[in-house]
Amino acid sequence: MIDYLVKGGIVMIPILGCSVVALGITLERIYFLRTGKIHPPEFVSKMKKVLNEGKVQEAIAICSHNDWPIAKIMEAGILKRELPREQIKEAIEHAGKKEADKLHRYLAVLATIAIISPLLGLLGTVTGMIRVFQVISVQGVGHPAALAAGISEALITTATGLIVAIPTLVVHNYFLKKANAYILEMESTSMELLDILEERIGFHRKTTGAKQ
Repeated sequence: MIDYLVKGGIVMIPILGCSVVALGITLERIYFLRTGKIHPPEFVSKMKKVLNEGKVQEAIAICSHNDWPIAKIMEAGILKRELPREQIKEAIEHAGKKEADKLHRYLAVLATIAIISPLLGLLGTVTGMIRVFQVISVQGVGHPAALAAGISEALITTATGLIVAIPTLVVHNYFLKKANAYILEMESTSMELLDILEERIGFHRKTTGAKQ
């Protein structure tokens, strides 16, 4: 394995660096983007129970003592309960955008790695072929072992760049889709819970600018 890396030349260093970063982000996102950390069912069930009982302050306290994204989004809506429904919806959407930044964290880095890894591989191909032509210009074509070193460098870096880029692109798209699905689910749940709150204690349904 070490011999393989050495044959790839100096360009292998940034490619391997990209692979390490991509792996680290992948493991972190797998841990972070779990249902239990984003949209825990037990929290939703508890909030439904509390709001059905009309215990608004208790609901706010529950949300403020939890760092789950759904809790922050729900809290933003409840705190605006005295405003028209459109403004409550805007508050929920605004909080959702803030939480979306957390869900999308590091995905731009994965996208960048997926783009630059094959380019680094291409750079390795170029440097490998330069090495081949240097050998030809000095020793001619009668030294296949010397020529093989440059060709190996070109092929190894190209292959490694693609090996890093392809799975990185796949996990980036997977995490992006999962994060966006969570955002829609949380906003939907928040509106559902606010409907319960409205039924129990009532708040303005008037849209912004409507006659009070």
